[in-house]
Amino acid sequence: MPITLFIVRHAKAEDRAVFMADHDRQLTSDGIMAAARIGRYLHEKAIVPDVLISSTAPRAKDTAKVIAEQIGFDPATIQLNNLLFDGGPKAYLAAINALPDHLKSAMIVGHNPDVSYLAEFLTHQSIGSMSKGAVVAVTFDDVNWSEVSGRTGRVAFQIAPRQLSQD
Repeated sequence: MPITLFIVRHAKAEDRAVFMADHDRQLTSDGIMAAARIGRYLHEKAIVPDVLISSTAPRAKDTAKVIAEQIGFDPATIQLNNLLFDGGPKAYLAAINALPDHLKSAMIVGHNPDVSYLAEFLTHQSIGSMSKGAVVAVTFDDVNWSEVSGRTGRVAFQIAPRQLSQD
């Protein structure tokens, strides 16, 4: 039975300010709207992951929350992982490898360049730099979450907010 991982880069956030820690940056109004568009797209495809994991940074948490609200996933059950903020791609892989085998799908919301690198590492396909708010869906055949590693998945789809109508 295949499993699916949805890798999401947080949506557009406010610029860095001298007085603000990078971790604390918030989504802009454009970022909120872009996350909502992605959420509606996923809802139209009837995608609701079994688990949603997010970085603790507000811009990632809020992206996850907006998407969750659009797809009918309870935002209160979003799992926060502080290692996804600056732990590098290994932190993402560790979070994925720790998922229980009974889950058939998972969504992970984080930061570039880690999410882009993760998508390319898992699929050995050219993803490029994921744009803000983009989602890459990766499917895996005949592996458990603990076995997910380099070249074990394939891209099912890739979508960015700018590809969707702004209605």
